[in-house]
Amino acid sequence: MSIETVRFTYRLRPGRIAQAALLEEWGRCRWLWNEAVHQQRTGRKPTFGKLSKMLTEARSRNAWLRAGSSVAQQQTLRTYGMALSASFTVKGRGRPKVKRKRDALPSLEFTTRSFSVKGGRLRLPNRVSVPVVWSRDLPSEPTSVRVYRDSLGHWYASFVVRRERVVAPEADLPGIGVDWGVKTTATTTDPVFDLPHLGHRRRCAAELAKAQRRMARRRRPQGQPASKGYQAARRQAARIAKKAARRNTHDARAWAKNVTDHHALIAVEDFKPKFLAKSTMAGKAADAAIGACKRELIYMGTRAGRKVVLVPPAYTTMTCSGCGERANHRLGLGVRIFECAACGYTADRDLNAARTILATAERHRVSADDVRQLIASYRDGGSGAVRAENPGPRLGRESPPDSSVRIVNR
Repeated sequence: MSIETVRFTYRLRPGRIAQAALLEEWGRCRWLWNEAVHQQRTGRKPTFGKLSKMLTEARSRNAWLRAGSSVAQQQTLRTYGMALSASFTVKGRGRPKVKRKRDALPSLEFTTRSFSVKGGRLRLPNRVSVPVVWSRDLPSEPTSVRVYRDSLGHWYASFVVRRERVVAPEADLPGIGVDWGVKTTATTTDPVFDLPHLGHRRRCAAELAKAQRRMARRRRPQGQPASKGYQAARRQAARIAKKAARRNTHDARAWAKNVTDHHALIAVEDFKPKFLAKSTMAGKAADAAIGACKRELIYMGTRAGRKVVLVPPAYTTMTCSGCGERANHRLGLGVRIFECAACGYTADRDLNAARTILATAERHRVSADDVRQLIASYRDGGSGAVRAENPGPRLGRESPPDSSVRIVNR
């Protein structure tokens, strides 16, 4: 059986002294991060080797820096180097920014030689011992741990461990196509596996608005420290928002596991929901959490060994899943029924798009635009000649596969 590397996350219960020590360590690491950002902005091109040399010189000059863990500081610079490298290679990823004390959440990483787990407690450098809420046993000795605090002020420890890969059950269904939307979060070719819009944030909206109004009343003028009442109101608002986000995450994981367990092929619309944030559907799109659902489905499908194919969304709504003909005009959002003028096929627009996505993935097509190009090659004989040659769903059967279809896992 193969071995996989996973993370196991547990809640921490640090005392007052331990929490103060963690925040002091985070202050040192944050200073190093900001110094690396400054070097990048001044054109010094801070590689990890240069940053390591800078750390050695800084620790020799500053006693307050030597008082911290060298491992946590090295890992901070290593993380910065990875973030900087990704900003040049990953599309849309910006350069690392300065971490401000009032905005950045504490996050520390320790390797094997700087931490241990003894007596049910996490022991960190400088004699910091933190109780761990062991909700489950670790499958093996951890190789590293990341200690961080969320927006609610709760501390967590994320251990990196190795365990035997869990074999996924045999798929009893061949394939499924997934089309993303706002009214229904995920429409699939099989209505049994649809993910409806659950509206967790909408149900919490009134309570969240009340907490935010309380924050606004208790906010002090700029330059004055926040009052205890304001801090309490801010924590309450964060708790409400976190509750809705956790519900979305739970539903997305449960739905993704159900889809993954039953299908050998998962065709996913490669939809980018970022642009919806600037539209009138921003609130409902955020409530649907399309990005989180897509991410969980791709992760679980890849981990289970399923074939996951990302299909470009171009023309999927306008293409008939029955004959492959493309509509002459775009369908407005108010048009919920797709009607093919060539073959008379009628279906819900999202269901038709899901079937088109599945057919595209099954035949290794790049997008429905290639279907349009294929149909154009038959224009001399008319669209009826295409249907007469192959009466069934034939999206892209005659053309070679294209590299624009991204197969995440074969």
